[in-house]
Amino acid sequence: MSVQRTLAIVKPDAVAKRVVGRILTRIEEESFTILAAKLVHMSLAEARGFYYVHRERPFYESLCSFMTEGPCLLMVLEGENVIQRWRDLMGATDPAKAAAGTIRKEFASSIEANAVHGSDSLESAAIEIPYFFSSLELYPR
Repeated sequence: MSVQRTLAIVKPDAVAKRVVGRILTRIEEESFTILAAKLVHMSLAEARGFYYVHRERPFYESLCSFMTEGPCLLMVLEGENVIQRWRDLMGATDPAKAAAGTIRKEFASSIEANAVHGSDSLESAAIEIPYFFSSLELYPR
């Protein structure tokens, strides 16, 4: 295994439900290191840029609109095999199909309003992290 970094987002639906602290507790219980964190209310242009890889999909516009409905907590997590471990903790995109004990099973209400995001690969993380965080914001440097 190797130490990796991933982008994690607590989405606007979870922020609105006031479950950020409970999600952070889960992150800490898994021994992930939070290298950076900030609360951001994305503009539509920022959401469109971030989700650009999905631009041809039918859910693109509604997803971008959803991500601008309120603030989200953006984080960079670090740890051994963190990308897969964070994805396992998040659970399936569809909360109805998510395993018991996952964040999405507990806090998500739909495929779109699914509480959290995580990079799906090292390649995605390498693009997603600098989209929101400069190297000066990452600790330790």
